[in-house]
Amino acid sequence: MPKEEEPRIGVYICHCGINIAATVDVEEVAKYAEKLPNVVVAKHYVYVCSSPGQSMIKDDIEEHKLNRVIVASCSPTMHEPTFRKVVAEAGLNPYLFEMANIREQCSWVHPKEPQKATEKAKDLIKMAVAKSRLLERLQVKEAGVTLRALIIGAGISGMRSALDLADRGFEVHLIEKAPSIGGRMAQLDELYPTSEYALDVLKPIMDAVTSHPKIKLFTNSELEALDGFIGNFKAKIRVKPRYVTNECNACGKCETVCPIEVSNDFDFGLSKRKAVYLPFTVAMPRTYVIDYENCNKCGKCIEVCERGAIDLKEKPMKMEVDVGTIIVATGHDLYEPPKGEYGYKVYDNIITMPQLERLLDENGPTQGQLQFKGSTPKSVVFISCVGSRQEPGIYQPIEKDQQLNRYCSRVCCTATFQNVLSIKKKYPDTRIYYLYRDIRSFGKGHEEYYRKASESGVLFLKYKPEVPPVVSSDQKGLLVTVEDILTNNETIAIPADLVVLNVGMIPRNDASDIQTKLRISRGADGFFQEAHAKLRPLETPLDGIYLAGTTQGPKDITESTIMGSAAAAKAAIPLARGKVEVEPTVASVNEDICKGCGRCEEVCEYGAIKVEETGPFDRVPMLVAKVTEAQCKGCGSCSVVCPNGAITMRHFTKEQIKAMVRAATGG
Repeated sequence: MPKEEEPRIGVYICHCGINIAATVDVEEVAKYAEKLPNVVVAKHYVYVCSSPGQSMIKDDIEEHKLNRVIVASCSPTMHEPTFRKVVAEAGLNPYLFEMANIREQCSWVHPKEPQKATEKAKDLIKMAVAKSRLLERLQVKEAGVTLRALIIGAGISGMRSALDLADRGFEVHLIEKAPSIGGRMAQLDELYPTSEYALDVLKPIMDAVTSHPKIKLFTNSELEALDGFIGNFKAKIRVKPRYVTNECNACGKCETVCPIEVSNDFDFGLSKRKAVYLPFTVAMPRTYVIDYENCNKCGKCIEVCERGAIDLKEKPMKMEVDVGTIIVATGHDLYEPPKGEYGYKVYDNIITMPQLERLLDENGPTQGQLQFKGSTPKSVVFISCVGSRQEPGIYQPIEKDQQLNRYCSRVCCTATFQNVLSIKKKYPDTRIYYLYRDIRSFGKGHEEYYRKASESGVLFLKYKPEVPPVVSSDQKGLLVTVEDILTNNETIAIPADLVVLNVGMIPRNDASDIQTKLRISRGADGFFQEAHAKLRPLETPLDGIYLAGTTQGPKDITESTIMGSAAAAKAAIPLARGKVEVEPTVASVNEDICKGCGRCEEVCEYGAIKVEETGPFDRVPMLVAKVTEAQCKGCGSCSVVCPNGAITMRHFTKEQIKAMVRAATGG
């Protein structure tokens, strides 16, 4: 728009049903807006975001020759893209649109002060008008896309994402930190709500991943660094040595002669494994791996290996790959109760739910028999919400500075019922008690498990979180004492041969490292944070990086699989288009006054600004800051720290912000 063209502004105040109109006098605000400088038309409407509301704006742009539009309604996060599209369809540059938030910043925070809220709404619109007069046309740029995806984590979510993308014809690099794909699902026994054996469901997916021509699988691998932006990421991957080559045919002779035994993490410490081992029965790739830290380098495995597949001198391999989009499917860890919580690690016959899963698994340490310390327990007590719903002031931490997990892990209740029914099927005379805070069997078919568990003779006792069960020991064995709400807080003492703690999901212990490398956010609970819980539930604030499965929070296998497919669908969009649009509301550097001090580079969380050599000027190289616009998120941190004022934020220039301040203060 030519500079000499006078701004002609249209202002539209939304009722948002009663969200705004119940507190703010929208009619009075509209009359006030009409009198502001350069405002040609001001209207209020029940839902400006509705189709009739959008049509009203388009008609007014044509009728009144508007060249600026302001909508005073909800958060820009919600509907700014909507209204930018509206003005663009009417022929205006979308960046000649401005939004004033009079819902979250006004009506919702001042519900008992309607007059003051109305005056505040006027001020917010006055500020928006002041900024709007200085708005400039901005042009969206385009960048090419590398037609390849990177998926971090090969559990059920990561594998589902990889297969969906590969079936669409895109090349996929799938990296997994463990020696085998499969994730936590491989450690489970039966699955709800179908009661299928976990490996029977998992193995076909694992086979499909390893045999797909479009999927390049790297196990024992991790992301070392990431640079770039959506469509043009550069990922550095480190592949750790297995010390066993692809010549391995998994004959098992090396394992037989290996003299070293260590605790088996796959069985959660309930069994031992050798220093050379196959991760689990149907591990993929079906190649042995050597635990180099525990290996004594005796060479016996080398002697018996007829195929010469063992190489103790194998070195790590580093590689760099260009990818267009990334899916983070790194999964979760399981809560490990500190010593003393419900007697854990104080008494031998107290285990966690994951350990019970391994005991019930036909490929587990007891071949599916519920045997602990050589005998079958006659009385089993389950305690729910261990490591979840730990409310401050109610839950008493065992360890100093212990992280409290206030969320519900969601899967524990139904998983318990599944295991209870398995035990009852094999050992109908076993007495089972379930000590719970609340029953949360939320999913399709899950309530049926609760009903069946009740009908099978399980005794349910409800405790208050303020008075949790106490596990002690006497001469006969364990004694679990609980105040049961269902019997008017009667104290009940339960003799137990085995206590099972229903532990919840927690963020991975390397989540902080992944966060730093990818420059994505984590919530207060430690799980990775989506861009918007409802509008962008699979996306991260960094364009081109998506979340799948329990890396975002507790989920069951069904949800994780669905999320894996959904993330693949999202990640496929830029790949299918072959190009991405670059948002123009980014930092801009005036190289004439930039001194190349590097403060902007230090504060940029997205790696979007770097100090580089330019020139030479008078045969002397000069340092200036350069912005990678596709990487910049327009946060403004660089502009704040620049000592020379060399950095400007497009669409949020200093002049625009000063105009808003003057409008608010009357200056």
